[in-house]
Amino acid sequence: MRFGVVIFPGSWSDGDCFHALKNVLGQQVQYLWHKDRELPALDCVVLPGGFSYGDYLRAGAIARFSPIMAAVERFASGGGLVMGICNGFQALCEAGLLPGALMRNVHLQFRCQWTHLRVEASNSPFTRACRPGQVLRVPVSHGEGNYYLDDASADRLEANGQVLFRYCAPQGEVTPEANPNGSLRNIAGITNARGNVMGMMPHPERCCEGIMGGVDGRYLFESIIQALAGE
Repeated sequence: MRFGVVIFPGSWSDGDCFHALKNVLGQQVQYLWHKDRELPALDCVVLPGGFSYGDYLRAGAIARFSPIMAAVERFASGGGLVMGICNGFQALCEAGLLPGALMRNVHLQFRCQWTHLRVEASNSPFTRACRPGQVLRVPVSHGEGNYYLDDASADRLEANGQVLFRYCAPQGEVTPEANPNGSLRNIAGITNARGNVMGMMPHPERCCEGIMGGVDGRYLFESIIQALAGE
């Protein structure tokens, strides 16, 4: 499958995403520069983590206006798969490709730690290799991961099955203590209504090899590969 990884000024997870996709999962992958106005032939676009444009104004607020984002929007509107990780999630929300917003962590601290995620839906291209209720161990690294949405919109998100992951305890219980940032309803990852654009704050690319302390991130990338292959 053909993956593209966007590089914004200040991105730093682009190399991790490239390595996971190419060297661990054996996929075709290429970098995409923030000034590009057109995308090559791709099956999936990844917006990686980092501090795009220094996260001035708000996280992802300037990246949203990069030339490449117009191409990403066209790609998504045509049904292409788009995955936003951490800063990529923030940029997708700023661009209106995903609902809601990411605010400062409720404790106003930057958190870099392992978290547990409960899979809420497995009928998504991003989770089809998982089972509902499965608990994944995936790290976070952010200061603005506090997902917010008004209650009525959050209810619609839930009813449409757009919540893919929630922060949870190791055994799957959704508790306030398991929430590293104060995110509404412990939400860690969502999709758009169509289901082809996904954003999540945790970093699956950082846990695709045992030497990194875990391999649960592979479930997400393998899900995308299966979906693209029609499996």
